[in-house]
Amino acid sequence: MNKIAFLSDIHGNILALEAVASDLARRGVDIVVTLGDLVSGPCWPAETADFLIRQNWIHIAGNHERQILTTPDDKKGPSDRYADRMLNAAQHDWLRSLPISMELTDEITLYHGAPSDDLTYLLETIENGRVHLAGPDVITARLNGVRPAVLACGHSHTPRVVRLPDGMLIVNPGSLGMPAYTDDGAHPHVVETGSPHARYAILEKTPTGWTPQLISVEYDHEKAAQQADRNNRPELAMGLRTGYVTL
Repeated sequence: MNKIAFLSDIHGNILALEAVASDLARRGVDIVVTLGDLVSGPCWPAETADFLIRQNWIHIAGNHERQILTTPDDKKGPSDRYADRMLNAAQHDWLRSLPISMELTDEITLYHGAPSDDLTYLLETIENGRVHLAGPDVITARLNGVRPAVLACGHSHTPRVVRLPDGMLIVNPGSLGMPAYTDDGAHPHVVETGSPHARYAILEKTPTGWTPQLISVEYDHEKAAQQADRNNRPELAMGLRTGYVTL
């Protein structure tokens, strides 16, 4: 296993997923790994679930899988409620089967967010309504003692490669299917990547160690935005079109 693709935060965007899968086909990866938040969103949750179920890929769950399965319907957010309604029993069962973390190899560990909490950004800190890179001491504290050589995570939708002072490598591939969003939770903020590309990462073993590459892929983002508009999610439609929600 010398060349691994990491996909995260697909959020039911089958068009972006198909474009990334096509891009992957020419890159000779050994395995594809998804890092959670796979189907919740305003686009095509059922079609996305069917596509992922058919692949010989490795998956872990994110906070939205947990929320779809365990949050009462009247407490769900609109993306989770829509996905829950669109998914059939077999697709729900597939979501239930996904682990929340995984030791992929003796060097590489997978989480959606921080090891102790799938709602915590591992690499970002919220300040003045936006996210920015956290310092190494903050990141180390959030690892809560988890110290693999390489950790892959998602959740923040922000593509990053971070190497801690002790050499540990952390890779967040960014969001494949939702390049910008607004979080109205306890600490309201926006995440904006500035373009509508589908994003993922490849990690390749080289003579000098694991080398990460962050990749952006064009796809028919306007069609995805139109689907979000049809489902009365104009803020996510703007994000899909532009990578911004605060234009």
